Amino acid sequence: MLVKRKGITVSRQIMDDQLLHPGATGELTGLLNDLVVAGKIISAEVNMAGLADILGQSGRTNIQGENVQKLDVFANQTIKRRMEQCGHVCVMASEEDDDIIPVLEGYEGNYTIAFDPLDGSTNIDVNVSIGTIFSIHRRLSPSPGQGNVGDLLQKGGKQVAAGYIIYGSSTVMVYTTGSGVHGFTLDPSVGEFFLSHPNIKIPDASLYYSVNEAYANHWFDSTRRFIDHLKTTDGGKGAYSLRYIGSLVADFHRNLIKGGIFLYPRDKKSGEKSEGKLRLLYEAAPLAMIAEQAGGRAITDDGRRILDIEPTKLHQRVPLIIGSKRDVDLAEKFLRGEM
Repeated sequence: MLVKRKGITVSRQIMDDQLLHPGATGELTGLLNDLVVAGKIISAEVNMAGLADILGQSGRTNIQGENVQKLDVFANQTIKRRMEQCGHVCVMASEEDDDIIPVLEGYEGNYTIAFDPLDGSTNIDVNVSIGTIFSIHRRLSPSPGQGNVGDLLQKGGKQVAAGYIIYGSSTVMVYTTGSGVHGFTLDPSVGEFFLSHPNIKIPDASLYYSVNEAYANHWFDSTRRFIDHLKTTDGGKGAYSLRYIGSLVADFHRNLIKGGIFLYPRDKKSGEKSEGKLRLLYEAAPLAMIAEQAGGRAITDDGRRILDIEPTKLHQRVPLIIGSKRDVDLAEKFLRGEM
């Protein structure tokens, strides 16, 4: 196994990952490098948001019925423009678009990409960390030519790469191609991502939990019992502490580095038969791949492994329990009524 050295560039790391697969064509390498460029462009715009006239809402809603922020629009367009002519993608899906997104004719490749261009965008105006999340699969339809919705509707366990770029006090890219998880920090002075977090391993257990307690009155009893347990004691180590930002990518990134559990379960308000809140293709599945590669777990509130769920539609939602393995194991026992 190749040794991960702090300070090497993300492009070099991507090339090193390619060496682990003797039959690799270089297409995935090219795709990831184009995503890196998109991340740099979005990062620069996010950092200028207070000076440029792009803060606030764009005046339209997305397929989820949510107000679309101006930076959402910019990030979405930036990624689509990079991907549609990179030559490595056959079809795309975005949180901001109702239907599949074709690539330019003659530029079709052998991969698909589903992405949330700017997760946590409701926090844009208050300078809270936001981020881009992406999921990559191999196409299923015959090549060459445009891909179709079937190419995108694959379970997370078949992802060939997944990651996110978080725009905060610094810009950090975290990704996996199935050989561990690595984090890179952008040095704006030279415009390069440098390896800052090699071989990330999420702590097996922690004393932190992330959940929106504003919904506490709507929680099912199993959820309430679990959270109450965390607030009291855990094997004599003391009570857990709440850490909740309200931006999924930011909450997940903190827990990935420090350890913790994030919960967005169904509740009485949404109903037991609801799909949940978070999107499977471009939020839950890519973060689940990262969590498992780092030694953690990701399940639904009824115990299903996120990476085993077969999607049936582009904007499918799921409940999500994700984070340190022992914490998720414990949550599963409570949510199944075993404790």
